[in-house]
Amino acid sequence: MALSGLDIYKLLPKTNCRQCGLATCLAFAMQLAKKTVTIEKCPFISPEAKSILEAQAQPPIKLISLGSGESRLDLGNETVMFRHEEKFRNPAGLGFIIDDNLKDEEIRLRLQKIEQLKFERVGQKLEVNLVAIKQNTDGKRFLEAVKLVLNNTALPLMLISSDPASLRQSAEFSAERKPLLYGATKDNFKQIGQIAKELGLPLVAVEEDIDKLSRLTKELNALGVNNLILDTGPKPVTEKIWDLTQIRRQALKKSNRALGYPTLVIVETADRYEEAIEAAAYIAKYAGLVLIKGLDTWEVLSILTLRQNIYTDPQKPLQIEPKLYPIGQASEKSPVLITTNFSLSYYTVLGEVEASKIPSYILSVDTEGMSVLTAWAAEKFNAQSITRSLEKFGVKEAVKHNNLIIPGYVAVMSGDLEEQSGFKVIVGPKEAAGIPAFLKNLN
Repeated sequence: MALSGLDIYKLLPKTNCRQCGLATCLAFAMQLAKKTVTIEKCPFISPEAKSILEAQAQPPIKLISLGSGESRLDLGNETVMFRHEEKFRNPAGLGFIIDDNLKDEEIRLRLQKIEQLKFERVGQKLEVNLVAIKQNTDGKRFLEAVKLVLNNTALPLMLISSDPASLRQSAEFSAERKPLLYGATKDNFKQIGQIAKELGLPLVAVEEDIDKLSRLTKELNALGVNNLILDTGPKPVTEKIWDLTQIRRQALKKSNRALGYPTLVIVETADRYEEAIEAAAYIAKYAGLVLIKGLDTWEVLSILTLRQNIYTDPQKPLQIEPKLYPIGQASEKSPVLITTNFSLSYYTVLGEVEASKIPSYILSVDTEGMSVLTAWAAEKFNAQSITRSLEKFGVKEAVKHNNLIIPGYVAVMSGDLEEQSGFKVIVGPKEAAGIPAFLKNLN
């Protein structure tokens, strides 16, 4: 458990020297508890107390980075059990397993498909994160497959092998890309741990029982291996979710540093629908990295969409830049539609306007990321705010007509908006799905 302000106060020198910028040591302790100041602000704290407070300041789940450069994947650094308490910080990684017994051409084709799995939703890019090479043959073929992957993708790499010699050979060859090694068990942790330590690589600790997993991470820490990811092995979905939840609770609620690492799940089912459902369940219940084999666009997009929804900040709605957006070959005769700068609202309207194939303008009004009805109820989407946006973004200069289209749900503001803006207000459909037919029949 995190130290309270009073717990921190007991460790401070209690001199009230004010050199930290606050009136008393108690005030400083309270700010430390809120993480608004750092311990370095106190010039008289003892080394022992500083060590305790620095250890407490570390996130309960260690930050682990895989790969390097622009494709680097950060996992962990989480601080809460539930998103509404604060936010989840680093989205769960989604990776793909490629077996080394596949032919070279088949591996290339799978890598090409993986590289194409890039999407955009409500203004955000959705991308996959990792490629895992699994050894099923000898060390020579495993290394060949690793080389093939390295030459065809910049995504972070994971090496899956139960043979320490093969794992070392491939790890040494790919060390510059900082691959994740899988994995250390109670039987081989000294050999595998030594590889990870020598090459400075992250390692997966594998143990079915959580208590034994905790002991295994301690033994790896004693060897000098501290960048770990945890896996409790193949289990039924309900048992796996239990493991993920308990590991998270132990790290956050019990301050169990031995379990304070991101978790990994390998989904092992040939049915792609079941695979998507399982992957979604694990992402929703604390998995840090999920590995699958399916490369179908529908499956991957559904998983990434769910991940996006879970890892958005609930205290900061997704929003776009408020401005006048031309859609298609918009001209001075094009209709002007009004909406808010809530991303989902804007991109929903955008999709329907594009579907209509009628060049238009969309005026995105700054509502602090609120949707139409929410912003209207909060008085952030009203005649005054829309009029300000019309003037700020030069709508009168962009079009030669005098018409505005507002969402049907806020038709009640029509009179005030006409009076304040000088524009003629046309009430559009309540639902965005009605926009194509509405625009086609507008004239």
